[in-house]
Amino acid sequence: MTTPLTEPVGVLLRRWRERRRRSQLDVSLAAELSTRHLSCIETGRANPSRDMIRRLCDELEVPLRERNALYMAGGFAPVHPERALADLGAAREAVEAVLRGHEPHPALAVDVCWELVAANRAAELFLGDVRGAGDGGTDPRFNVLKATLHPDGLAGRILNLAQWRAHVLRRVRRQWERTALAGLAELLAELESYPAPAADPSGPSGYGPADDLVVPLRLATDHGELALLYTTTVFGSPRDVTLDEIAIETFFPADPRTAELMRAAAT
Repeated sequence: MTTPLTEPVGVLLRRWRERRRRSQLDVSLAAELSTRHLSCIETGRANPSRDMIRRLCDELEVPLRERNALYMAGGFAPVHPERALADLGAAREAVEAVLRGHEPHPALAVDVCWELVAANRAAELFLGDVRGAGDGGTDPRFNVLKATLHPDGLAGRILNLAQWRAHVLRRVRRQWERTALAGLAELLAELESYPAPAADPSGPSGYGPADDLVVPLRLATDHGELALLYTTTVFGSPRDVTLDEIAIETFFPADPRTAELMRAAAT
């Protein structure tokens, strides 16, 4: 959901500056304009050019979807197209190559609200029987975080659910802070409404403070316990809204037993 177009471009720019916790002096120096000029833009006494909007958006790291809203609020046509992943040519092939190349470990591509875009076979093994968790099976879109934390989803199998839930909620809050996407506020509210487990003060078994460099996802399966770490990959300098909002989540074994189980599952 983009920024409403009823607000002046200066108001929107000021809101993004405040969201990034930047002063007018700091932003004006970095974007190479005077503090007075920036103040006039924010108060509506000066109209920014297309290039000025671009420079300020670059400095404030405004997501591409919201940049289009800023251009339109300033009286200009949107700059960044939005196409389906299937229409993105080499970028689509790159996403598919990463997913395939990560076998036998799970990997999936998600959008800015963690709705599933694509997944490899290993990820489908985990997600196949929890599709629809959190929406009664009626929503054709599949939200990975809802399926993970919903009582009818993966939550019952997550051995460190209190730790993982807190980690997921922090991620959603950071994403909302970065993008200001209204859908993320709704997602966060729904995730927080799911039953919360009691925190284990001793921490998850097998992972002491010295090992807590990253938060593992510990799953109970028919083949034994799996411990997974993950990384997130995004496209550098995207010019398309869809690419700007896609992230690839790749999971890795956190211990030798998990690596062995994943290799056995692949065969």
